[in-house]
Amino acid sequence: MNEESKIIYPELSYQIVGILFGAWNNIGYGHKENFYQKAVAKEFEDKKILFKEQAPVKVKYKGKEIGVYYLDFLIENKIVLEIKKREFFSKKDIDQLYAYLKATKLKLGIIAHFTKSGVKFKRVLNLT
Repeated sequence: MNEESKIIYPELSYQIVGILFGAWNNIGYGHKENFYQKAVAKEFEDKKILFKEQAPVKVKYKGKEIGVYYLDFLIENKIVLEIKKREFFSKKDIDQLYAYLKATKLKLGIIAHFTKSGVKFKRVLNLT
C-alpha cells in the first residue's frame, strides 16, 4: 500500500490546505483570527466546497445534553477545520480538535495556524 492510499480524504485534504495557503497569500499576516476565517469561508464558497461555519455539535452524556462545541468549519460533513492565529501548535489546541472529532464521530481534523511566515497545519486523526 502506498503512502497516499493511507491518507484519509486525500483530495479534499489537499484542497483545504490549498485554500488555507491561498487565503494567507491574499491577505497576509497580522489580521484577527476571524478575518482569516472569513477569507477561508469565501474560498470554500468560490471553490463550491460544502461547509458549515461555526457548526454547533451537541455533547451528550447518558442521553442528556451537557454542552455544545462550535467548530470553526465542518467541511463536507467529513473534516473538522480549526483556525488559529498563532506561531506554534499547543497541546491544548490539538486536544480541542480531538475532542471535536470525538463529539462528531469524524475521522479527520485539520488545525491551521496563520503565522508570520505562512500557514502551518497538522492533521489530527480520530482512530476510535
